[in-house]
Amino acid sequence: MVMKSVHHDCIEEENKYRWLESEKAGYDLGEGCVKRWVKDHWMGYLRARWVEHLQGKCFWIELAGRDFGLLLREFQSQSELLDVILNQLKSGAENLDVLTWAIANNIPTGPVSEILEALDINSKRLAHRFDGSSPSTFAA
Repeated sequence: MVMKSVHHDCIEEENKYRWLESEKAGYDLGEGCVKRWVKDHWMGYLRARWVEHLQGKCFWIELAGRDFGLLLREFQSQSELLDVILNQLKSGAENLDVLTWAIANNIPTGPVSEILEALDINSKRLAHRFDGSSPSTFAA
């Protein structure tokens, strides 16, 4: 099983972004560039790591251990619905967005709610080192 740290991996992503943006600008954009990455990309980056954790692809040590591989154990009979919901969540949708989508598409909200409750995205917030206002850890 692959085990990684969200924080360590994130630093690599920030450095790649800083290097690329600095190359475009012709000089080092510094910490301000990293803060811009955090503002623009942190939540999506974190959401994607969380989905990898749920899918059992990578064990991210900052995430709740009991959630690892949850999607391999649950919702086998609802894989198409689950995929659509996960794609929405990975692209930044929140629970209300997903429920609104289900209602607009005449999809029963019971199974959608069941999946959303199991995924529990609202407890899966992790603060970036530049952001002291968010919760600092995932729920265990």
